Amino acid sequence: MKLKDAALVLALLLHVPVAPRAQSAAPPAPAAGPVAAAKPAALDPATLRDKVDELMNGHVRTNDFHGAVLLASGGTPLISKGYGFANIEWQVPSTPQTKYRIGSITKQFTSMLIMQLREQGRIRIEDSVCLYLSPCPEAWKPVTVHHLLTHTSGIPTYTGIPAWRETMMVPKTTEQMVALFRDLPLQWVPGEKYAYNNSGYFLLGVLIEKITGKKYEEALQEMILTPLGLKDTGYDWPGPIMPRRAAGYQGRGPGLTNAAALDMQQPFSAGSLYSTVEDLLVWDQALYTEKLIPNAAKRIMWTPFKSGYAYGWSIAEPSAATFGHRRVTHSGGINGFSSVIIRVPDTNVTVIVLSNNAAVNATAVGGDLLAIYYGQPYNIPAPRTIVPMDPRAFDAYVGKYELRPDFIMTVSRDGSRFLTQATGQNVIEIFPMSDTKFFPKALEAEITFVKSADGTVTHLMLTQNGRTQMAKKMD
Repeated sequence: MKLKDAALVLALLLHVPVAPRAQSAAPPAPAAGPVAAAKPAALDPATLRDKVDELMNGHVRTNDFHGAVLLASGGTPLISKGYGFANIEWQVPSTPQTKYRIGSITKQFTSMLIMQLREQGRIRIEDSVCLYLSPCPEAWKPVTVHHLLTHTSGIPTYTGIPAWRETMMVPKTTEQMVALFRDLPLQWVPGEKYAYNNSGYFLLGVLIEKITGKKYEEALQEMILTPLGLKDTGYDWPGPIMPRRAAGYQGRGPGLTNAAALDMQQPFSAGSLYSTVEDLLVWDQALYTEKLIPNAAKRIMWTPFKSGYAYGWSIAEPSAATFGHRRVTHSGGINGFSSVIIRVPDTNVTVIVLSNNAAVNATAVGGDLLAIYYGQPYNIPAPRTIVPMDPRAFDAYVGKYELRPDFIMTVSRDGSRFLTQATGQNVIEIFPMSDTKFFPKALEAEITFVKSADGTVTHLMLTQNGRTQMAKKMD
């Protein structure tokens, strides 16, 4: 799953974080103007491998990257390689065949199941969810399947409930999970706003089970995995012995730890699957065919509704940031794991990054792999430098900052230690890069405090996962 943009990234500050930037490893970006679609760089295979190795070894050294990456053109892997360890304690190397939890990449499989049921005439996207759920709260009657698919239902996301994190390791049934948010009031009129929502995709799994009369993982196996021959993808139940399954971790350097426990019924159809980079390439290539649903249905699936989100996929239109190509993507974050799949449909280019360290910014890694492929600027990760700071100067920043009404960042000082804590999450120590900019060692993120003309602190800017969000100071 992911807190979004995001993701059920439980041990992170807010979301899959941002890679630190160091030296430029490519020519400067072109001047502003009409965005032309970038063409692949004229790199021979050995040079491409060397550039990717340089990038990834930088992530291994600086960000404790462990995982596998894949870069493909036309369905043929140009790079498919593991870095770091699938099990750090036993020093088991990562490989392209290692199985990783993929978090919210699960959502695209869930949306495909819904679209398949739609093609079979067993569900209508325009229907109220109450046609398929029982009991169904009165408040949910205006909520449609379309709203669940696009994160616009207004139903509160259960991963945003502070008390939920305290019991995430306790086994629960799907009924018990739905009960966590069934009686909460809607946050807005369905369809009015977008906010990333794991409750919606959990409910889609409940719908799939109601309609098919089968468990979610059984429907997934019969309708997608078996037809496509995906033998290394499935529901990540912890009980069965699974060869080549990665162990999950969190943090960096001395702060690297085993991931917190999570009952895998809880992410369910919003984030419960495992896969490999090689299996996800097979999935990616199948999406260019009509093996699962016709092209007309795929056009519906990939049409964004609000904030660039379609059905289980984020759609980025051509821009300088996408090197002039439309991208169809999704990232994932779950206890111990970070992931992303980036598709460039107009040229059939694919990047897949799967990591068994939740503190890794898989999205940033994937973006830099594409930059190498297209000969665009990218950066090799380098350690951030801590600068001296009088602890008393930090007192101006102490207080509460509102990212959104249900997500508050509390900034405090304990002697010479500078701390921050997000709603429902752990206290994290942050370190000064300058008088106003700070970073946590365990995460790839930055916090910048902003002052008015008279020196009063007005808000902070949180940069993670390539996004910068403002949080207004509350006191």
